[in-house]
This record gives sequence, C-alpha cells and structure tokens, in this order.
Amino acid sequence: MAEVKKGQRIAVLGAGPMGLAVAYQLARDGHTPVLFEADDRIGGMTAAFDFDGLSIERYYHFHAISDHAFFTVLDELGLSSKMHWVATKMGYWYQNQLQEWGNPVALLKFKGLGLVAKFRYGLHAFLSTKRDDYKPLDNVNAVQWIKNAVGKEAYEVLWRRLFEYKFYDFTDNLSAAWIWSRIRRIGRSRYSLFKEKLGYLDGGSDTLLQGMRADIEKHGGVLNLRSPVSKVIIDAGKVRGIEVNGQFEAFDKVISTVPLPYVPRLMPDLPDAILQQFRALNNVAVVCVIVKLRQRLTENFWLNTNDPDMDVPGIIEYSNLRPLAEHVVYVPFYMPGEHPKYAEPDQAFLDKVKRYFKKINPALQDADFLAMHASRYRYAQPICEPGFLDRLPPAKLPVQGLWVADTSHYYPEDRGISESIGFGRQLAKDAAA
Repeated sequence: MAEVKKGQRIAVLGAGPMGLAVAYQLARDGHTPVLFEADDRIGGMTAAFDFDGLSIERYYHFHAISDHAFFTVLDELGLSSKMHWVATKMGYWYQNQLQEWGNPVALLKFKGLGLVAKFRYGLHAFLSTKRDDYKPLDNVNAVQWIKNAVGKEAYEVLWRRLFEYKFYDFTDNLSAAWIWSRIRRIGRSRYSLFKEKLGYLDGGSDTLLQGMRADIEKHGGVLNLRSPVSKVIIDAGKVRGIEVNGQFEAFDKVISTVPLPYVPRLMPDLPDAILQQFRALNNVAVVCVIVKLRQRLTENFWLNTNDPDMDVPGIIEYSNLRPLAEHVVYVPFYMPGEHPKYAEPDQAFLDKVKRYFKKINPALQDADFLAMHASRYRYAQPICEPGFLDRLPPAKLPVQGLWVADTSHYYPEDRGISESIGFGRQLAKDAAA
C-alpha cells in the first residue's frame, strides 16, 4: 500500500460543491488546499444571491433520502439538525389542465392517456427504481429504450416534450443509463407508493457551503475568490503550478473541478488526443428564472409541463418544499449555448414566465408578481451519450500531478450536491496518495 504523502500544497480549481469537497477532504487529511474560484462567491450552481431581500440559490436544489454523502458531511459539521423532510406533491400540466401526478392513483386518473399506456408507464417507472446495474443500459439510446418500454402513446404524452425542451438536438443521442438514474433517484425518494419525501436545509444550500468553507479554513486551507485561473502549467509531462491574475504559483498537484468545456483553454499543453476528447463533449446552457409571488401558483413542488405554448419541461415551486415568507418558483429554460434563444434578453424569459403562470393559475394578477430574476449558466448540464464512459477522459490525466473532473464523472448519476461531495472526497484521497 502506497504511503500517503502528508503536507502537500495542492491547487483546487472551482469552489462549487465538488471543489469544496476536494478541499474539505484534503484539509482534513493534513494537506494545504488552495482554492481558486472565478466567481465572487462559493457554490457554483448552488451559490446563493440576494433576491429582493431573500438569500436563496440562483438555481433550484433539493435533497433525496439517498443523498448519503451529503448527510455524512452535515453530520461531521454538526448541521444535521438543520435538515428537514417534507411530503411533497407533483403535478402535470397537460391539455390546459393541472392534474395530480406521481402516484398510482394519479396515473390511473390522468386524462389524455389510455389504460394500456398507463400500465406500461407505471410498470417501467417501478422496474427502474428496482434496477441497480446501469451497465446494460450504457450503450442504449434513451428515447428508444423508453419508447420500447412505455409505448408510443405514453412517450408522446409524458416524455417527448420533457426531452425536447431539455436536450433539443441532443434528444436522440442520450444514454438510457443516464435517464434511468434520474427516474430511480426520484422513485427512491418515496416512503410509500403514494408519498414522496424530499428535503431542505434551514438557510438553503448556503448553510452547507459556509460550513464547509469554515472547516476548510479551520484546517489550514485557503480560499481565493474572484481568482480565475488562466492556465495550468505543464512541463515535461508534469504539472508545475498555475497562472492566476498574471502570476505563476507553484503547486505539488492541481485538481480541477471546473466544467470540462473550459479544460482545453486552461490546459492547452495536454496531449492532443486528450484535448480532442474534451472538445468532443457536449453541454447545454440554462436561463433560470426565479419568481417571488404574493400567492401560490399550485400546491406542487414539481410540475411537469406538456403544453405547445410553454417551452420548458417543468416548473419548480420551491416554497412548497422549503417554507418561505413569500411563494418562490423556479422556471429553468435549458438549451444549447449556441441556440438563438440563448442570445435573447432576460426580459424575454421573464415575460414568458409571467404568461405561463397566468395560464396555469388564472387568479394571478400582475400585482402578485413581487420580484423576478434570470440567472444564466453556460455549461449547466453535461450531455451523456450512449457509451459515455468510453468518451470521457479519466479524472487522472496522463500528466503527473494533474486531476480533472466535473459532474460528468459520476455518470450515470445526474449532477447533484451529494454526488459531487462523494466524488470530490474520493478524488481528494486518490490525488493525495
């Protein structure tokens, strides 16, 4: 067994949940992690902002009962008492009707779908929650997998728009393993056939982020905000350090957790074959609108939408999970960053959301919209194609002292705080060994 080298000075790029987890583990193991974050705050997609007097995440987050790595850190930081569980509801907006969704009775009552299609859909969802081995699905096309399982009718009504308004041109080239993991996570958040249970933290994700930051600094780690790294210096097959703010800083090792599309720009001296692998990876952007309402939109935490006039796959009424003074709703518009829609001004998205909300709940008036804000993230969602693991460069690159990973690396799991924490802590142990 290799002896662990203590006291290494290691650069960690990116202070999202994975980067924080890497630094958290390194610092606790006696090393000196130095975090570099381009933003003016920690958290990445989990970062909070001041939304009209309310500190809240820029992008929606929730916790499932399977988020074990997340719970472990809460326990280590003494924050477990701030975790709360809520029986949440799901809905489906279809044929201009708000319908109940997410349990067998709701499926049977659902208007617009035949009995056979309902049975096939329910059976597929049930079997997906019972499956543990993703490998047989790794090279399978997700759309074809779902069509084969639920039939054309259920696919058209319940799946097609969810795919097309999340993945656009990538819809027909997604891994079934990746989609299965999303079905399973929500399915396993149920504590009975009829009840779904999701969790939130007092103070939101920032409670965890600030707890991890304090622990990193307590154990000797260093955090640098507004410090975008311009280049990772590689020489003779070995990492030497980084360039930041026009200065060179030497490090024993570098661990990058920034989105993989940035890697070719940050590490142009990687072998060409590796650079081509990174360049071949696809990603979609998001414009996420958050709204503060005087009255509730619906009773649901999650509302799937299938409406030709709404170009979103779903609406998340966050205040139906975490109690807040006003009603807060997120509406994510996903699309490729090159899509013309991504170039539209924020106001175009705000206007759409107001129109959608009034359609779903006609009682809403202009005066009920207390505040609205749009946030953008260019590399919000990696696209996992069939055989994705074979396309993805390994986290340990063929350069001495260099590790590179983002949320793609815990495929087939979808991006999440707990998955990032678990992967980041293990990455820290591997890199420091």
